[in-house]
Amino acid sequence: MRKFLVTGGAGFIGANFVLEELAKGAVGIVNLDKLTYAGTLLSLEPAMEHPNHRFVEGDICDGALVRRLLDEEQPDALIHFAAESHVDRSIDGPAPFIQTNVVGTFTLLEAVRAYLTDAPGDRKKDFRFIHVSTDEVFGSLGAEGLFHEDTPYAPNSPYSASKAASDHLVRAYHHTYGIPAIVTNCSNNYGPHQFPEKLIPLMILNALEGKPLPVYGDGGHVRDWLHVLDHCKAIAKVVEKGIPGETYTIGGRNEKTNLDVVKTLCEIMDRLFPGAPHAPHEKLIAFVEDRPGHDRRYAIDTTKIQRDLGWAPEESFETGLEKTVAWYLEHRGWCQQVTSGGYRRTRLGLS
Repeated sequence: MRKFLVTGGAGFIGANFVLEELAKGAVGIVNLDKLTYAGTLLSLEPAMEHPNHRFVEGDICDGALVRRLLDEEQPDALIHFAAESHVDRSIDGPAPFIQTNVVGTFTLLEAVRAYLTDAPGDRKKDFRFIHVSTDEVFGSLGAEGLFHEDTPYAPNSPYSASKAASDHLVRAYHHTYGIPAIVTNCSNNYGPHQFPEKLIPLMILNALEGKPLPVYGDGGHVRDWLHVLDHCKAIAKVVEKGIPGETYTIGGRNEKTNLDVVKTLCEIMDRLFPGAPHAPHEKLIAFVEDRPGHDRRYAIDTTKIQRDLGWAPEESFETGLEKTVAWYLEHRGWCQQVTSGGYRRTRLGLS
């Protein structure tokens, strides 16, 4: 049985990956998560009693802990999801983003370097360090073109700059120390278990309560939307077939403006709740002042991962969004629990 050390496995993408891999029945998961505001064991309930899943609460900046887990578990891969990932939060307070995304990634790389130095040859050859990053490191596109693996980096927010720095560290550790590392840069994810500060779950919950649906600027900012389970399948392909030293861009091939996303969501809500007191939900849309440094357009070229690894997204945006709305409607208790405390659903989450 193969074994993975997963960082951030109680967060949105990480939890979905853990659940998907455990469902396959042929992998063991050691799940390291600090359980910050966006990480919750509620998302891992089906896994917590699974014999192939070990949860460890801890910080990726704790090098001694990471090295101990590597020595104890001797995983075949470290899959690094853990990150501070919210642009608005990075504008308000960038320090945690530097600590987690830059220092944390550096700490993991150092632990892996020491682990592989002491490892037998086969382990060095077969081990993989998968660094899950974002398309935001590339900056903003114009009306034409797509991000691809050779696009120059041009981050425009503290969040994207911190992820760019971590990407560069991973690349440097591969070329300098021979760490068998692979970087993936994905587009905007959506789907179940996403913390309700991000655009889609925020709009779903606000629409349910008749609260404003805040849209930045003119709503014309374009994102490529990737269903989280498609992303998880892509990461699994990278673990299985990816080449160390390579980068793979992963996208859903679903370019939508933020306004189109919100309007489509409103249409789904109207259809599911035709007699809702807040219908038509589109009347709840409220345009708000744009945020600083807001990138206008992202879009991903998936040619390389499709050609080399045989992956392609399976979910269309329309089918994926309908499934996502249905999940949040069926899991309102999850939403209430993860958003309890000091959390306020205001302008957070607009992408």
